[in-house]
Amino acid sequence: MKRTHLPLNALRVFDAAARHLSFTRAADELAVTPAAVGQQIRALEDVLGVVLFRRTSKGLELTEEAGAGLEALRSGFLHFEGAVQAMQAGQSSHVYTIAAPREFFAAWLAPRLAAFRKDNPQVRFIIVDGEMTDFTEANLDLAVRWTEGPGDLEGVALGAAEQVVVGTGDWIGWPGDINPGDDTEAPAIVVGDAGQAMSAAISGLGRARVPLLLAQEMQQTGRIGALDAPEPARRGYWLVAPAPQWRQKKVRALVAALTGEG
Repeated sequence: MKRTHLPLNALRVFDAAARHLSFTRAADELAVTPAAVGQQIRALEDVLGVVLFRRTSKGLELTEEAGAGLEALRSGFLHFEGAVQAMQAGQSSHVYTIAAPREFFAAWLAPRLAAFRKDNPQVRFIIVDGEMTDFTEANLDLAVRWTEGPGDLEGVALGAAEQVVVGTGDWIGWPGDINPGDDTEAPAIVVGDAGQAMSAAISGLGRARVPLLLAQEMQQTGRIGALDAPEPARRGYWLVAPAPQWRQKKVRALVAALTGEG
């Protein structure tokens, strides 16, 4: 069944004017001018085809037609408020769905999520493997991406955009550093991501230019030794989300913890 278009703003103005029986006090409540209230009331009367207020020597009065619908209208606004509160309750949900590159999750993200969960034992995590996973399709709260910036999303950089060379021998290429050596010569080995590049270099298959953040975590766990001086990179790891998710209280709390601002 086709729903009737509801002039919600005008109905909200009508509710305020009916409670105060004054366009001036209704205007004060709504932070608009009395003239704007009058315009909304006249527009609503035109839509409904009835007169809602009449002026008397004692002031403003509701007509019978206006009084007949007022209780149902106010009940409707209470339902609206309940619906909004129900939707906002999702912001306090303790379930996080996060997409992250596999190697970054294992080396950097997982230990920090464990620390966050230790302080917040009620939370649960759903981890999706995939750097470019669609937010809507996967119902994501956050994603970690190896990128030049957040683009159309909200985001914060996780560490500096720097890379470091790990290993020795022939160059190992990966999508974030496709041709790390001589631009005129293809790398001897090509892998799918920074984690595979790290593993290949550690195994002695060659050398790879990998994200400093990832290499530092590997160093701390003893998988690699001292690191060379880092060099600037166009890309870095970014924690990103669309604006509605980014503004959620639960997401802000996790972002603060992951970036050391919590």
